[in-house]
Amino acid sequence: MFLRSQLRDGGRVPASVQPYFFLSYAHTPRFGAGGPDPDMWVERLFRDLCSHVMALTDLPAGAEAGFMDREIRSGEGWSERLGAALATCRVFVPLFSPRYFASEMCGKEWYAFAQRAIHQGALSNQPAEAIVPALWVPVPLSQLPGPAERLQFNHNTFGERYVTDGLYGLIKLRGYAEQYERAVYELAKRIVRVAETVRLEPVRPLDYRGVPSAFGPAGGPTPARSLHVTVAAASRHDLPDGRSPEYYGDNALDWNPYHPVAQRPIAYVAEDLVKNLNYQTSIGSFDDEAGHYDSKQPPTRPEILIVDRWVVEDEHRRQRLAAFDQESRPWVNVVVPWNRYDHQSRAKEIELARRLEETLPVKMGQGRAACRAAANGVANMETLGQILPQVVEAAAQQFLRHAQVYLPAGNTHTERPRLLGPMGMGGPPARPPVPFPPDTSGGHNDGNDSNDTDRGDADDSES
Repeated sequence: MFLRSQLRDGGRVPASVQPYFFLSYAHTPRFGAGGPDPDMWVERLFRDLCSHVMALTDLPAGAEAGFMDREIRSGEGWSERLGAALATCRVFVPLFSPRYFASEMCGKEWYAFAQRAIHQGALSNQPAEAIVPALWVPVPLSQLPGPAERLQFNHNTFGERYVTDGLYGLIKLRGYAEQYERAVYELAKRIVRVAETVRLEPVRPLDYRGVPSAFGPAGGPTPARSLHVTVAAASRHDLPDGRSPEYYGDNALDWNPYHPVAQRPIAYVAEDLVKNLNYQTSIGSFDDEAGHYDSKQPPTRPEILIVDRWVVEDEHRRQRLAAFDQESRPWVNVVVPWNRYDHQSRAKEIELARRLEETLPVKMGQGRAACRAAANGVANMETLGQILPQVVEAAAQQFLRHAQVYLPAGNTHTERPRLLGPMGMGGPPARPPVPFPPDTSGGHNDGNDSNDTDRGDADDSES
C-alpha cells in the first residue's frame, strides 16, 4: 500500500523498494509426488545473479538486487508485490524456454514491463529497451513470439556452451561449472550496463485483470498476427484556419496529439503497443488509403483507425470519413486521442465531438465498452496503453468472424474450415485459429455495459 500511495501521489519511490532486476521464468512442475523441486536450479541462478549485481554496483546494504516470484500461480492473479516489482524494477530478465513462451503468466509479466518502456519512449522519443533475455533452455528462432524475436541481443558473447545448452544445461551437467560461472557473470554485467544506460522511471502497478499476454492468446505461442493502423489527420501544411501546427508534421503519421508531454507521434506509439501484443503491424495515412477499400471483398486483417477530431474541419476529409463509415467493416475500430491540455481543442471540444459523431455514427457506437470509450476520446498516453489492447482484440475477433475461410488442401469433408492469409500467416493450410481471449476490461466501464462482458461478440454490432 505504501508503494501504491507513493506513485499515486506523484512521490518518488525509495531506491530500497525498487528491485534492480526482475527474473521472469516459467515454473516447472514436480515429477512425481515428493520429488525434488525443479525450480531449485532457477533459485541458484537468481542468488548468483544477485551476488554479482551487488558486487558490480553501489547498491546499499539491504537493497533489493533482484526479484523472483516463487509462487506458482494458476492465472487467477498476481500479488501486489509482483505488480509493484514490475512497475519499479530497472531491468527485466526473461528466462527463455519452450515452457516460458507457453505460459500466459510469463506473457503478462513481459507485457507489463514492456509497457513501461513504450510509455517512456513515447515521452522522450528515445528507445528505452531494458529487457535482457537469458537462455534457460535454447529455443529455436522460429518458435519465438514476435516481441522476443525482435529483441536485438547477441547470446554468443556468453560462451559457446551457453548457446548450445542454455543455463540449465550448464548448471546440471558436470564439467561445465566454469562455463556456467562465465555465462552468469556476463549476464550480470549486461544487466548492470542496461540499467545504468536506460534508467526506466517507476510507474503505477497495472491491474492484472486488464493485462494481456505479450505472446498472444492463451494456450501457447502462436504465429504473429497481422494488424494495420491508419491515421486520419492533417499535416502542418493543410491545417484548418487558426489551428496551431505544433501538433503536426509533414504528413499524417507525424501527428502528435499529446504534445508537449509526449515527443513521439501517435502512429508509432500505437505501432509499438500493438507489436507488444504479438502482432505484425503496418501503419498508413487515411488520405493515402481512402478510396482503396472494397466492402465487397473479405478483410485481410483487423484494423485500427486513429482519428484527429480536427479532420472534420476539412470538408473533403470529412466526406471521405462519412463514406467510410457507411461501409460495413466491423473489424475496423476507431481510437480518438484527445488532449484537454491543448487549449484550442478544449475550446472546440463540444463542437468537434458532435461533428465527428455525425460523421462516424456507426464506428462511434459499435463494439464493446472499451471500443466506445476509445472512440469518445482517449485523454493521455497512459490511458491509450490501457485501452488499446482491448480495442485491438475486439477488432481481431471481428476479423475472424468475417474473414474468408478455405478448406484444407486435400480434404473436402472437414467440418471446420481454416483461415488463411495474414492472420493464418499464408503458406500451407493453417491449423484452426485459436479463439482470442475475452474482453477483460477492468476499470473501463462507461456506465452502459451492464451486460457487455457476457455478450461477447454479440455486442460487436455491424450497424
